[in-house]
Amino acid sequence: MTPTPLLRLMTKVARLYYEQGMRQAEIAAQLDLSQSRVSRLLKQAEKEGIVRITVAVPQGFHAELEDRLQVLYGLREAVVVDCEHDDDQEALRAIGAAAAAYLETTLTSGEILGISSWSETLLAMLDNMHPSAQPGAEAVVQILGGSGNPAAEGHATRLTSRLAQLVGGEARFLPAPGVVGSRESARALLDDPFVAAAMRWMEEITLAIVGIGALTPSKLLAASGNVFTAEELHELDELGAVGDICLRFFDADGVPVASTLDERVIGLDLEQIKRPRRTLALAGGPRKFSAIQGALRGRFVNVLITDRFTAERLAGDWSSVPEEVSA
Repeated sequence: MTPTPLLRLMTKVARLYYEQGMRQAEIAAQLDLSQSRVSRLLKQAEKEGIVRITVAVPQGFHAELEDRLQVLYGLREAVVVDCEHDDDQEALRAIGAAAAAYLETTLTSGEILGISSWSETLLAMLDNMHPSAQPGAEAVVQILGGSGNPAAEGHATRLTSRLAQLVGGEARFLPAPGVVGSRESARALLDDPFVAAAMRWMEEITLAIVGIGALTPSKLLAASGNVFTAEELHELDELGAVGDICLRFFDADGVPVASTLDERVIGLDLEQIKRPRRTLALAGGPRKFSAIQGALRGRFVNVLITDRFTAERLAGDWSSVPEEVSA
């Protein structure tokens, strides 16, 4: 680079700004320049390579991995949390803590949250949250029916109520089971005015918070009574299902699995789950990898919080990269 008066001026302005911490107005006054010219010189100094900006990522953060997941799966945001071991329970705890921090720092006044009923990771998130000191959400809407086994019947309403209290919003419940015995029972419930009103509330959700389930239900979901029989799960397996969101099943490519079982679920379907401005999935651990991968391939969620081991496996999934990216 040949020394010129302009390069000399750029260098001087850059050193005053970056090394001596002077404000642009102070530099302009000292060098008899306009503030707009100082701003242009700083931008040009960066373009010419006089100024090189680097970001030192602290240990335990995985910014490049997050960027890769966002490109691979078209995510609005990915949050990758650090874990020492590739373990389901360790991942659950770390994801829950990260999800609490994410929600507390990104929730804006007036939002309407949707929350699924039967996720251990969602419980871990609530355990790590603190009551909002600022005006919070307008409402928290239950997006999957909650009643089931009498011993666990109050769980879904408690989860919805607890999140509503934490974010300062109104709790709106879905007074129905997650799964009913027949298509006719589901239709009858959906005609109930209270259930119908709850389903309409779901159309207003701006942030849906969901878990991603493996085909084999978790202990929490199994205890709720909101699960299909072993024969029905075998049928789903035969149809290629690898996981679910709100008991709506999909295959490894993210294609919804069509079956009569789907007609017995009371709650959001997969197309509705996509509609909020943000659909946040909390999921990780080796047991759920295929389910998480399928959900991302189906573009059912646009924000993901997961552990680093799962993220590394997902980042190797080049079959999900659009042609214009991978070319």
